[in-house]
Amino acid sequence: MLVTQRVTKLCLLILCIWISSTTLAQDKDTTKRTRRTFDSSMFTDNEPTRSDYLDAFEKDFQVLNKVPIVAASFVQLNGISYHLTQGDSAIAILKGRLAGNDRTLNIRNLQMFNTLLDELDKNITDYSQYLEEYDKKMDALKKELLNLRKDTLVRHIFRDSALRNTFVPQLQQLRSKWKLADSLIKTNTTAINNLKAHSSANVIAIEELEYKVDNELKTVSSRAFGKERRYLWEPRSQIKTGASADGFKKLVSDEQKLAGYYFANTRSKRFWLLLTGIVFFYWVWFNFRSLKRMNKKDALAAFHFKYVNSIPIAASLVVILSLAPLFDSHAPAIYVESTQLLLMFTLTWLFWHNMPRNIFYLWIIFILLYLLLPLIRILGMPMSAQRWANFILNSASFVFGLFFLFRSNNSGYRHKVILFAAGIYAFFNLLAALFNLFGRVTLSEIFGTTAVYAFAQTASLAVFIQLITEAFLLQIQSSRVRNNYPEHFDATGISKSISRFTIVLAVVLWLIVFTTNLNILDALNDLLTDIMTAPRQVGDFSFTLGRAVLFLGIIWIANFLQKYIAYFFGDTGDDASIDNKGQRSRLLVTRLILLIAGFFLAVAASGLPVDRITVIIGALGVGVGLGLQNIVNNFVSGIILIFDRPLRIGDTVEIADKKGRVKEISIRSSTLLTEDGAEVIIPNGDVLSHNIVNWTLSNNHIRVALSFTIDKINNFGELQSEIREIVKANQHALPRREPEILMENINSKVIGIKVYFWCKDIQLSSLASGEVRTAIYKHLEEKGINVA
Repeated sequence: MLVTQRVTKLCLLILCIWISSTTLAQDKDTTKRTRRTFDSSMFTDNEPTRSDYLDAFEKDFQVLNKVPIVAASFVQLNGISYHLTQGDSAIAILKGRLAGNDRTLNIRNLQMFNTLLDELDKNITDYSQYLEEYDKKMDALKKELLNLRKDTLVRHIFRDSALRNTFVPQLQQLRSKWKLADSLIKTNTTAINNLKAHSSANVIAIEELEYKVDNELKTVSSRAFGKERRYLWEPRSQIKTGASADGFKKLVSDEQKLAGYYFANTRSKRFWLLLTGIVFFYWVWFNFRSLKRMNKKDALAAFHFKYVNSIPIAASLVVILSLAPLFDSHAPAIYVESTQLLLMFTLTWLFWHNMPRNIFYLWIIFILLYLLLPLIRILGMPMSAQRWANFILNSASFVFGLFFLFRSNNSGYRHKVILFAAGIYAFFNLLAALFNLFGRVTLSEIFGTTAVYAFAQTASLAVFIQLITEAFLLQIQSSRVRNNYPEHFDATGISKSISRFTIVLAVVLWLIVFTTNLNILDALNDLLTDIMTAPRQVGDFSFTLGRAVLFLGIIWIANFLQKYIAYFFGDTGDDASIDNKGQRSRLLVTRLILLIAGFFLAVAASGLPVDRITVIIGALGVGVGLGLQNIVNNFVSGIILIFDRPLRIGDTVEIADKKGRVKEISIRSSTLLTEDGAEVIIPNGDVLSHNIVNWTLSNNHIRVALSFTIDKINNFGELQSEIREIVKANQHALPRREPEILMENINSKVIGIKVYFWCKDIQLSSLASGEVRTAIYKHLEEKGINVA
């Protein structure tokens, strides 16, 4: 019974626990349902609306619309593909020429190959930069498209059929744009990757070819001094025919293809060369036309120009062809020979009118010998026959060079340049003949080519120097005529100054051609590069010779320009002949700007650190405190004179006890030209520290006073009117200012007359005074009035 009661109590307890847990669970479910119902009703307004979906579509469309725009910006892809294909053809030809023991290769070929490979490498570098830029743009687009895939709002539309039916037009447009974008990305990505692989393969091939060309050039240099062929007098051990006709044609075809590719990829060099010639032609033509329009062509008669004329076609060709080596030193042989041939014909035309006949006939003989050199190479003769032809040609050229020297001495035509050219021509032709005789064929070709081109280049550069000098003299004279300056000026000193600068350029051009033909230009260039770029240390300061030379060169050019820029405006520095003070003051400011700009450009080009400049300025500050006060004072005073302009070049001034005309205002001092012809140099600091009497600051007028003593007369008023008319009739008197005739020192026998009038130009005051005084004396004598 007790056990039964305990079991009953336990069952009731379990039942109560179950009922309680069930009730609690129901309460929790009710609470959850209530909470969910509450949450749902609370956030109903934050569900995406139609506008939200449309905004998402708009963002996707913006990204997808960028794909065609970016793809259209890849404008260089077709051009890169075309040029890489063209490069493949050039590389294939070069590989074929360098693969075997091609004995037709000469130094000019190898130099051209080297330049061509450099251009190919440079072009591929440019193409790679374009491709890398395009690849970056494609990567950016791909990232944006990948972000579109993560757009949950648009993805929800695809999962919800009701929403999908609502946005059918937008989804169709999205699909079409996506397909177009995907196609463009795949196409352009493939094209870019293929072109990158293509350019990488070409880079590897170019590096290998450059290595081979360098080895060939070194081999030629080392092999040149050894015996390459049999001695010329030795019989051949076996009969060897020359190259077959097909082989020769293929060789010529390959040369033409390489030359065509070379010209196509280096046209910018010839563009600037051609532009230089066009500018020179227009410059000369414009100055002649200006003089013709003003009927002043006779103003050039005193210069006796030889080479410039009103239509300077020949002169412009000489300028272009003489400068060609500066723009393209390793051009193909066909280009060099063509330009030199055109230059020879042009020089022949100019020499026909300006050279003594006996010397001109010698020049014609040189032209004939010159034409035989490329002719022997073009004929494609067997090596033995070609060597004999070259030996005969070199020997004849040597004899001709000696005869030219002898004939020039006897005829009195001892121009140093001609004698130098003939000597070089004879000497190198002799070397060419000797080396050919002893089997050194490479050296023979080098010296033979050097002899011909050295002579031709010397003659052309001599004409080039004269052309530039004459063109500058023409510019000066035409500017003087346009500005109504006196036509006569001292041209001797100006010609020497211009010639010195042109000679420097001519020597550089001659050395480029000379060393190129001797195959030592690259070696010299490498040697000079090593010397100029090697770092040097002086204390804590490091520098290179190249930067130092560049600094000094820019300073020298700036100084040259500021010194001779006035020539373009007809100002030769002769202040007695020019009275355009405004222009001369502007020129002075221009010179200062050129000097300052040249200095800062030189500092920037030399790579001089700014902190070093600060140190230099600090050192200068200490120097000023120790003793450079006067120098700095004069320098600052010069700048003040230039910009404040209390006096200008051409002004007539009085400074302290010095009177004269301002001839020059420089940075440190100013120069006065006195009436006696003396040039007084006054430091600029002293100029500003004294009172300046400027007679011509606002105008050139000056009042002139004349005194007369005559016998006493009764009708002075009539005489006064007559003298006034005499003064007005003088051409130098200023018409708008009435002359003044005053009477003074009157006594019973004589009277004094004072005549005041204004002269137009202070420089003509003495002349005007003498003319008026003479006219008055003559009038008084005619009237019978005695002058005391």
